[in-house]
Amino acid sequence: MDKLYAPWRHDYVTGTARKKDKPKLKNDCIFCQQFEEDDDKKNLIIKRYKHCTIMLNRYPYNAGHLLILPLEHKGELEDLSKDVREELMELINNSIEILKKVLKPQGFNVGLNIGSAGGGGIPSHLHFHVLPRWNGDTNYLTTIGEVKVISSDFYKIYDDLKKEFEK
Repeated sequence: MDKLYAPWRHDYVTGTARKKDKPKLKNDCIFCQQFEEDDDKKNLIIKRYKHCTIMLNRYPYNAGHLLILPLEHKGELEDLSKDVREELMELINNSIEILKKVLKPQGFNVGLNIGSAGGGGIPSHLHFHVLPRWNGDTNYLTTIGEVKVISSDFYKIYDDLKKEFEK
């Protein structure tokens, strides 16, 4: 039997990602904590903008899975100013263009989960998902083995995307 190794998911699967002692900020929001820190690579923050930021999802569904989120700790679209909402939409568009160039996906899922019932894992801090997709990127392993194969090096993708976002 072959074994698939995805060590970056360990903290998520075991729940220790949420149990680590970190300073309490804005309802213990992991995003707000990361924005306060200076180590963007550790926190997978690709680029910071005036109102928003783009980061790699630490628990991706696919290689290059991005999160685009406001710097403000808000859980609802209507709580954001028009300027923030406009910047979010522009960054989603720019992210898709950069992902096309760097990873060459064949399609995308773009989504926003609002509230716990809407599927939001961190419902108090709104964030969009930009998820590159390839034909055949889902298969029986996800269903039967409860394993998702991501066929790219996490930090190589980070470096490649960061370089392109800096242009």
